[in-house]
Amino acid sequence: MRIARFVVDSDPAFGVVEGEDGQEEIAVMAGDPFYSGVQLTGVRHQLADVRLLAPVIPRSKIVGIGRNYAEHAKELGNEVPPAPLMFFKPNTSVIGPGDPIVLPAFSDEISFESELAVVIGRICKDVPLDRVDEVVFGYTCANDLTARDAQKTDNQWARAKGFDTSCPVGPWIETDLDTENLRVRGRLDGELKQDGSTSQMIWGVRELVSYVSQAFTLLPGDLILTGTPAGVGLISEGERYEVEIEGIGRLSNPARR
Repeated sequence: MRIARFVVDSDPAFGVVEGEDGQEEIAVMAGDPFYSGVQLTGVRHQLADVRLLAPVIPRSKIVGIGRNYAEHAKELGNEVPPAPLMFFKPNTSVIGPGDPIVLPAFSDEISFESELAVVIGRICKDVPLDRVDEVVFGYTCANDLTARDAQKTDNQWARAKGFDTSCPVGPWIETDLDTENLRVRGRLDGELKQDGSTSQMIWGVRELVSYVSQAFTLLPGDLILTGTPAGVGLISEGERYEVEIEGIGRLSNPARR
């Protein structure tokens, strides 16, 4: 099931996206599916007639995982960490499909990173591996934008990873997905830059959710970004980056200074 968050006239709403590519409709839901489940109102819109928003704005947190693809760690001159390397992005970093990435004045080196994002569906802590599926609501595309120059100079990654608009997510949440071997691609102005697979992740989705939950209580709507494959590069004003993940769809955002 594909669950989107959208706006037609004023207030945001959730809906279920149905139909073939290019002919999708969105069936409007009553309330928030994270708390009230999937209840349809009977109202439907053509997907082309609505504006998609970020499918979730985390009430609590976004936990990023660094260097979870060996080739990506290598291309930046880093070693693979002995355990998942975690960092935070604030919920103010989240934007939706088509929203502009605002390149911050403090950085001249903003890098794109295509990533599979895990969306948490229930309050959980210390989740064992065999129960991770019970706490996952679904999956979406994410772009973990990074100010590389700030990352090199700052002792912490808060500024480099957490600036406003640094976390595009969307276009919707796919609730039924096998994440073992999904193709993860990224294109800069249509040119293929990243082309990897979740099978290349050092730690898979279940390992990451379990590990993160040992440190933090996870809440409905929290996001875990699972790392990026090799091929990262810089994005400049006027360029557009598109994240495509097999089984989910495409997330595209322009960059502005």
